[in-house]
Amino acid sequence: MSSLDVYNWISGFINMERQIDVRKIRLERMHMYSELCGNPHTCAPSFHIAGSKGKGSVTQMIASILNAWGKKTALYASPHLNDFRERLNLGGSFFPEDVYIQGGNELKALLDALPAKKGEEATFFELMTMWFFLCSRIAHCDIMAVETGLGGRLDTTNILDPLVSVINIIELEHTDLLGNTLGAIAAEKAGIIKAGRPLVLSEQKDEALKVFKKHAKEKKVKLYYFPLNAEAKDIVVSPKGTFFKLRIRDRNFNELFIPVPGEVQAKNAGLALLSLLIAYPDIPEEAIRKGLANFYLPGRFERICEKPEVIIDGAHTANSIEMCLKTFTGIYGSEGILLFGCAEGKDLAKMAELLAPSFSTIIITTPGSFKKSNPEEIYKIFSARIKEEGLKTELLFIPGTKEAIEKARLLALKVKQALLGTGSFYLAGEIKSSLGME
Repeated sequence: MSSLDVYNWISGFINMERQIDVRKIRLERMHMYSELCGNPHTCAPSFHIAGSKGKGSVTQMIASILNAWGKKTALYASPHLNDFRERLNLGGSFFPEDVYIQGGNELKALLDALPAKKGEEATFFELMTMWFFLCSRIAHCDIMAVETGLGGRLDTTNILDPLVSVINIIELEHTDLLGNTLGAIAAEKAGIIKAGRPLVLSEQKDEALKVFKKHAKEKKVKLYYFPLNAEAKDIVVSPKGTFFKLRIRDRNFNELFIPVPGEVQAKNAGLALLSLLIAYPDIPEEAIRKGLANFYLPGRFERICEKPEVIIDGAHTANSIEMCLKTFTGIYGSEGILLFGCAEGKDLAKMAELLAPSFSTIIITTPGSFKKSNPEEIYKIFSARIKEEGLKTELLFIPGTKEAIEKARLLALKVKQALLGTGSFYLAGEIKSSLGME
């Protein structure tokens, strides 16, 4: 098989996963798979990162700094925008093709040897996660930076016993699966906390913070809270990126730079660096600076075109939309074009409240086909918000994703305004692919 053959084979399990109630998933099968493969998840020490927003950025920053330090770092993340290998790679480059193939063959041999049992078929994320662990072992990686997919407690990655557990900001998300309160969602995310392993926690609302403190106390772990143990300051955002300073416990790092615009990225960098310095206090400052300067993550306020200026951002929660909007309007003003689509289970009312007044034209579309979405409902909510506030915002409904992308591009060219595509990583990927930015 080629690496693409492996991915296509694993993708055949997506429909099976959609039929499963995620709340009924247990990790016993992941432990079984791993044990039968010789426990590849223990092939190297790891960092384990969860959260409602920013976890992908923190994971990539950790990997980038470790790579700049000379460590061969395997990275696991989701979703991908244009190439499935964005999900499992070396944090800056892909694994060699033969690594993907060998790992895929091991994985297929494992499943072929197991008796088929109706109702207990493997899922897409189980197989992707095992493929990553197998590739990491085959490539003889020094360390792994691993992002959770959904939640934490029952996530397929939660067989790890990491050096440090990291939890970024918690928001109401996937409420149909994780619970409809911050406390319930925090309890799911807190499932990655391991006994005796340090926990690095971003600033949280009181309801979530109480849950994390309770779990940390029960597991007897040392909790490092970002606002107390670290601080991002003097943040300057420009179209080229973000300049900032960090205080990490008793150390100061001045004149840092990330080539991605956004105040939130400076805070993500602080969370990543705090986590690294807990595990490796002797990381050279040169590696920290180089790693942050090399940071790149597709779909995080990524500028993919100049004429017209097109920005894509995978923001898909109310808080992340607010951060994205703050960056976009700070650079381009409030007369831009918005192309919006998101999956079901999101806080659409809050998103519409934030976005409706901030653009001259808004186009509602379908964010691809990977996850369920209801663009008609999104259009109704945005329409009601625009009428309620008496806004002059033009609202268009174009359910066909490719048609909507082309309409938005031509409109941005005509009015000479920047275009923002957001609401879903899948929509961001569709935009990038349609505009030829592979």
